[in-house]
Amino acid sequence: MKICLHNGKLLNGISLMENCAVLINDGVIGEVFSEERFLKKNFSPDIKIIDVMGNYIAPGLIDTHIHGFKGHGTDVCSTEGILAMSEDLAQYGVTAFNPTLYPSDEDSMIAAIKSIVAAMGKEKGAQIMGIHMEGPFISPDKLGVQRPETVRKVDLELMRRLWEASEGHIVNMTVAPEIKDMRLLALNCLSYGIVLQAGHTDADYSNMVEGIQAGILHATHLFNAMSQMHQRNPCAVGAVLIHPEMSCEVIADGIHVHPDLFKLLQRDKTADQIVLVTDALTPTEQKGDHLMANGEEVVLKDGCFRRKSDDVIAGSALTMIRGVKNLVLFGFPVNDAVKCATANPARVMGYRKKGLIIPGFDSDIVVFDKNFYPLIVIAGGEIKKSIIETD
Repeated sequence: MKICLHNGKLLNGISLMENCAVLINDGVIGEVFSEERFLKKNFSPDIKIIDVMGNYIAPGLIDTHIHGFKGHGTDVCSTEGILAMSEDLAQYGVTAFNPTLYPSDEDSMIAAIKSIVAAMGKEKGAQIMGIHMEGPFISPDKLGVQRPETVRKVDLELMRRLWEASEGHIVNMTVAPEIKDMRLLALNCLSYGIVLQAGHTDADYSNMVEGIQAGILHATHLFNAMSQMHQRNPCAVGAVLIHPEMSCEVIADGIHVHPDLFKLLQRDKTADQIVLVTDALTPTEQKGDHLMANGEEVVLKDGCFRRKSDDVIAGSALTMIRGVKNLVLFGFPVNDAVKCATANPARVMGYRKKGLIIPGFDSDIVVFDKNFYPLIVIAGGEIKKSIIETD
């Protein structure tokens, strides 16, 4: 399919450019040019022309940490459920994602991994880029709502079995840098090409520095489920902020992280080092009662999910497009907010030809209005959503 979007404000993953047009040739960005040049071009009849009426044209959003969406997720994992996630996420502007697994017993983890792998290549919406393992090699003292019996000591043979079950599709993995033999695990995972993330960790500052030396250069949901900064021990949070080589995830729902902390984050990290994630739970955007996440009933309260049994925060109800909007509300320029949801995750995860709107890259695009409502979503060269009439 050949498509030309024109009369838009282009957020190409690097900067904002006014009055732009984008030509898509069979799933690839063919050309980016000015509206003035668009008006002078003679297009063949097989090109679908779409006037985006001055709205934003941005790369498709990439969520590298998401457990579920609209009632389907990795907590009760099935190939059909993961494919349903793919279709639903595309309606919200997401064109690529990493289904994220909670730790559990080995058989359940392997079954879930195989269900995700079986879905890859069959997506009708957002593309499954790979699997995020949030554990099991994490701290029992920083579990959040994860179950203590699922935590493991470093086990290279278990890691090998998980990797083989994934057929090489584990992309990123959350680990606690302080646990025994983490350096061996880190070197092992890096040989597989896995991006290691410090998270669910009670590390002190020296542990974090050792983790950085071993190649743990990204952080899982900064400020959450990790040791906090102290004047005599910067711990995990301080290490992420201090060390320029570390990038970090952040959940921008205004609840997991106070909005004013984003001002600190902007001062201490560059706009290229911040990766927006949702960490969304299975019932996100799901209607109805008796909402379930990771085997427990949750309720939506004050914008996030809380465990019904004790009112503890269980996880996020954020969407990526709402996260972009919130970053802007928290003081990010719109081009930086979009970068955190597109170019940055693509670069950190090593996704080639994604996250930017430049010739030769994949034609994953979202068009959204000033209220951050997705109007058009294009993934894999096909229109997945459009509420704008075409010429």
